[in-house]
Amino acid sequence: AARGRLSVCWKLGTLLQRDSNSSSRRLHKIQHGQCTYTFILPEGEGTGGSSCRHSRTSSLQYNANSFQRDAPPPEAEFPSQKIQQLEHIMENYTQWLQKIENYIKESMKTEMVQLQHSAVHNHTAAMLEMGTNLLSKTAEQTRKLTDVETQVLNQTSRLEIQLLENSLSTNKLEKELMVQTNEISKLHDKNSLLEQKMVEMELRHIEELETLKQEKGSLQTLVGRQSGVIRELEAQLSRATGNSTAMQRQQQEMMDTVHNLLHLCSKDGVVPNSSKVADEEKKFRDCADLYQAGFHKNAIYTIQINSQETKKVYCNMETAGGGWTVIQRREDGSVDFQRTWKEYKMGFGSMSAEHWLGNEHVYQMTSQRQYALRVELTDWDGHQAFSLYDRFQIGSEKQNYRLFLKSHSGTAGRQSSLVIHGADFSTKDMDNDNCLCKCALMLTGGWWFDACGPSNLNGMYFNHGQHIGKLNGIKWHYFKGPSYSLRATAMMIRPLDFS
Repeated sequence: AARGRLSVCWKLGTLLQRDSNSSSRRLHKIQHGQCTYTFILPEGEGTGGSSCRHSRTSSLQYNANSFQRDAPPPEAEFPSQKIQQLEHIMENYTQWLQKIENYIKESMKTEMVQLQHSAVHNHTAAMLEMGTNLLSKTAEQTRKLTDVETQVLNQTSRLEIQLLENSLSTNKLEKELMVQTNEISKLHDKNSLLEQKMVEMELRHIEELETLKQEKGSLQTLVGRQSGVIRELEAQLSRATGNSTAMQRQQQEMMDTVHNLLHLCSKDGVVPNSSKVADEEKKFRDCADLYQAGFHKNAIYTIQINSQETKKVYCNMETAGGGWTVIQRREDGSVDFQRTWKEYKMGFGSMSAEHWLGNEHVYQMTSQRQYALRVELTDWDGHQAFSLYDRFQIGSEKQNYRLFLKSHSGTAGRQSSLVIHGADFSTKDMDNDNCLCKCALMLTGGWWFDACGPSNLNGMYFNHGQHIGKLNGIKWHYFKGPSYSLRATAMMIRPLDFS
């Protein structure tokens, strides 16, 4: 406002300066607010001229007229004519003042409009600048919000995907749970049935136990009776054996008597039949001699192993022409064949049942003459087969009773299940095989194992139903395979020249 007033004052001053060039103008000062206006008033026309001149004179007398708008005129007494002139002048002045005031107002309005426009422009510029700043900040904030919104959307999408995956997993788990629940219910039903069956089986088992107890009592009674019968039979057998021994002694005595009679006859000059004498003096070295002597029944006989020792053996007088001395026999698993070296050396078992004749006795027999070996095999289906070797011999104990074989034939496989090239005998306490492991411990029994080998007739005896898949059983590889345990076996020897 102050700038506006100063500008108006400057314009008015310029206007008044232009009017001051005229000599017919007077200088007047008017104070309007903070502005003081100096201007020249024109002189009146006609009568007004004299009045103006009169006024000029008066003004000169009073050192010029100075009008202060807000100040009252000096008090003086004038004549009425002068008063009218003055009133007329005042009216002119008032008109001029009104014009000046209107002019000032118009100027002020223009300046005010310009100022307002300028202020509005500045304000608008400031507002635009502020708006621009706000827009830039808003754009920045909008961009940041967009980024945040994008991140939120991404996170939301990820969470939605995870929720979807979790939902799918939950559905799968629910399905699996339902399936497992159904299976559990089925198992529960089955368990219920099994429990009922178990209860029924327990009741039956209790009844069977009662029945078995009763049968056990009766069997014990029967066993007691049979034990007495067995003892009587053993006594009879011992008596029969004693009778057999007595008969052999009597035979021997008769032979001695005959020998003495022959000796006496020879002294008296009687020459008996030489062939009959030789037959009477001949000793039975094996079952072949007994067969040729007329003993054609399967039984236990006594043979002369060497000049000082006799041995009871089981003779097979019926198979393949007879005359076979049995050195090994398996038939029911009644004898344990997991024995020591010494037991296999001297022999064990019952001659009428399962037994091993003894490596030392077989060595002494096969050292006297050449023998053939026959191995007879029976499976659990009743099928029989045999392997025949034209030459059979074992070495001495120093040679670990080494096996010597020759010329294989028979129906128990095209190849020999015994080691042809020779192998030492091994037991659980004497390892002579060609394997890092101990075959006698792993496969059980004593045998010519070599590197465990394809046969072992002295292995564990397994009953029917348990004989399949047994590597440590009674096996003959090329007859029933490596894991089939046979039902019965027999090993027999006979002189090679037997006829």
